[in-house]
Amino acid sequence: MQRLSGILLHPTSLPGKHGIGDLGKDAYRFVDFLAEARQALWQVLPLGPTSFGNSPYQCTSAFAGNPLLISPERLSEAGYLKKELLEEAPLFPEERVDYVKVEAWKEEILKEAHEGFRSKAREDEWRAFWQFCEAEKDWLEDFACFVALKEAHGGKAWIEWAPELVSRHSHALEEWKTRFSEQIQFHQFVQYQFFTQWRQLKEYANVRGIQIIGDIPIFVAYDSSEVWARPELFELDDQGNQTVVAGVPPDYFSATGQRWGNPLYRWHRMAEDGYAWWLSRLKSLYQSVDIVRIDHFRGFDQYWEIPAHEETAINGKWIDGPGLHFFKMMGEKLGQLPVIAEDLGVITPGVEKLLADTGFPGMKVLQFAFFEGDGNPYLPFCYEKNFVVYTGTHDNNTTRGWFDEISAEDRGRVRRYIGSNVTRTSVSADLMRLAWASTANTAIAPLQDVLNLGGEARMNLPASIRNNWKWRYKHEMITQERIEWLRELTFTYQRVR
Repeated sequence: MQRLSGILLHPTSLPGKHGIGDLGKDAYRFVDFLAEARQALWQVLPLGPTSFGNSPYQCTSAFAGNPLLISPERLSEAGYLKKELLEEAPLFPEERVDYVKVEAWKEEILKEAHEGFRSKAREDEWRAFWQFCEAEKDWLEDFACFVALKEAHGGKAWIEWAPELVSRHSHALEEWKTRFSEQIQFHQFVQYQFFTQWRQLKEYANVRGIQIIGDIPIFVAYDSSEVWARPELFELDDQGNQTVVAGVPPDYFSATGQRWGNPLYRWHRMAEDGYAWWLSRLKSLYQSVDIVRIDHFRGFDQYWEIPAHEETAINGKWIDGPGLHFFKMMGEKLGQLPVIAEDLGVITPGVEKLLADTGFPGMKVLQFAFFEGDGNPYLPFCYEKNFVVYTGTHDNNTTRGWFDEISAEDRGRVRRYIGSNVTRTSVSADLMRLAWASTANTAIAPLQDVLNLGGEARMNLPASIRNNWKWRYKHEMITQERIEWLRELTFTYQRVR
């Protein structure tokens, strides 16, 4: 990879008047900002439909898109929504996502759009819709049915449905599919609109010289269409209950570890058909993004297995993952894989060897660089070229917020390394300069650091479920001065494509 730089921003954090960032004009405006600042990369978090806690890392599908990201304005422009409905929209907070309020309004809007489509769509529009349904049927039919059934059961998890639906008895499924055919078509329509809007935005970004870095969580949510539809691929008992769950042991982020609760894969079963499910998952994602960041990459070497009855992640054990064999199989089917490996946390020789064997770039986070004294592997002088360096990630505090929290001793290490009187108002720019100046091929900063925002703009606090994934920026925060500063930084350290 050549020397490049980019910005981390999830679309939910885009500005706009409809309560949550979406794929409308403000997304295109953000792409224009990236292009003007001469950035080459836009990194997003997983784009799937979220559930409890609103986390993009706990989605109800590994394939589907998040309906909340669909732009109502673009639905109106297509003729499926009356403009008056948008003019009568509730007043939403500008700097935070009120998910309860947004979800209620967006559901109403999307149902109106579906009715508008059914009554007004031209023949060619219907043809495009059905072509999408046919192309994506391997996951779309199960997902649309799953969501319709979930709604019919008052939002309950699939394990709490009627036994014949939990076990996917064919006669029961056919009966329910007929009964809820209109609702199923609605959810197919929603996915059609999401992917139409997203792929048009991606094309616009690519034309402007910007590649999209997507994100794929290694695990899927228990209450997801994939676990319901393919239980044989997951560590479940005969009744569909989890026997073991995923997480990580105690670390920098949590003294009791993180009990994520995701079901673990039966890797031996997946290997029998050449990891066909994973092949479909990656193939689908590469249609929507240019580069894939694999979250929790170390799980392919070893993963932390926690008995399902345990309340924390302390009492788990490491289990061998599929290793290099998996990536060789994917490479044989998909060709060269543009991948960034999230290799943070406790990294073993096995993970290091897997990184070396695959050739994927790993990650370095500057906020981790100043805690262990000399020789810390996150310090820039330790980097090789094949890395992606971040000032921080979605799981970190903003750099300014981080600097406010660390000890006086650690602040001293920051100042000694940078060689200047770093302050809370300069530290974001100082760490970005370190990242951009480093030998790492790729440098990325969250938009919060470009804007020098404090802890109030933090995106996520790991091991917590309150007040996460809500932050949004406002138009006026991206000033011409900021654009010119970022562009100059990028030219100075030769990260212009």
